[in-house]
Amino acid sequence: MTDDLAPHLDIALRHAPRGLTVQPIPRLELCVGQASIGNSPCLYRSMICFILQGSKRVTINDNLLSYDSAQYLISALDLPLIGQILDAGAGQPYVAVSLVLEPALLAELAATMPPERESDPKGIGIAINPMTGPLRDTLLRLLSLLDNPADIPVLAPMVERELLYRLLQGPQGRLLRQIAQPEGPLGRIRRAVGWIRDNHNTQLRIEALCDASGMSRASLHRHFLAMTGLSPLQYQKQLRLQEARQLLLAGEHSASDVAFAVGYESASQFSREYLRQFGAPPARDARQIRQAIAVPAMT
Repeated sequence: MTDDLAPHLDIALRHAPRGLTVQPIPRLELCVGQASIGNSPCLYRSMICFILQGSKRVTINDNLLSYDSAQYLISALDLPLIGQILDAGAGQPYVAVSLVLEPALLAELAATMPPERESDPKGIGIAINPMTGPLRDTLLRLLSLLDNPADIPVLAPMVERELLYRLLQGPQGRLLRQIAQPEGPLGRIRRAVGWIRDNHNTQLRIEALCDASGMSRASLHRHFLAMTGLSPLQYQKQLRLQEARQLLLAGEHSASDVAFAVGYESASQFSREYLRQFGAPPARDARQIRQAIAVPAMT
């Protein structure tokens, strides 16, 4: 953490216990945690994330991204990733703040700014860029409202608009503009992703995805792979395996019950794909994670 983020961190630690907590400011969440053991699945929503202390590594397909308090991350759509949290050492926790992006608000702000020449989105829909002084100052004003909750209804929308305005002016302004365009390629893939999330435990139907996105089969596959790093079928499999791991950690269902609950027709296929994804069979993986959580780390 840089000294410039010390006041941000003080506010976050006052208002967030361990774990992920929703804050009174709409769409704002704080996360406080320790270093994770190995890589864990995580679902990034369409959001911006600022790390205040510690760092994180995420992998999508074969792309490895690392970021800390010197950068901010923008995710343009819901993405199933494999991530690892790294704390700040010396017992200092990982602390991050995220703001879910609202397409309607982005569209309203973009309409007030000079137009840009539109183009198809390039690359995966996630990006990391250096933190700037204006962004840091605006984020502090937003977090400071947590100390004055009576001010949130009036001031939070204004500060959020300023934060998004500065992001629109930044290197990912074009990506954010594409989030605001429901009929652009990114907007259509966001609809396809939504369909998969709502129907992840049923058989994937490409025709339904084409209808949901308004794209041809060829265009859907091309843009989906470009923006998520995965095919629609791979994306669905990632969602299923992530949900399966959460169900197994709850300890209320057998591996075969979980397999069928998330949409697999074969328990053996589920076990094979789970092993490839997480490095251990389902029951053993869940048992190892529960044991690691229960036993304090050696200092």
